[in-house]
Amino acid sequence: MMGDGPNPNGKHSKYSVEDGKLVRKGESCENCGPGVFLGVHEDRKVCGKCGNTILNQSSE
Repeated sequence: MMGDGPNPNGKHSKYSVEDGKLVRKGESCENCGPGVFLGVHEDRKVCGKCGNTILNQSSE
């Protein structure tokens, strides 16, 4: 059975329109460029296209 409504983490949640201009809300991959967002995990951010991984800095 399908869920209720759109996925809150879907592609449409990564963009908004402000003053008639497209605004990208997610963090983009530095290798792939705008439009390729990084997947946010607990300890890292990963590009699903090229595999670029950015580890989060530990606060310890």
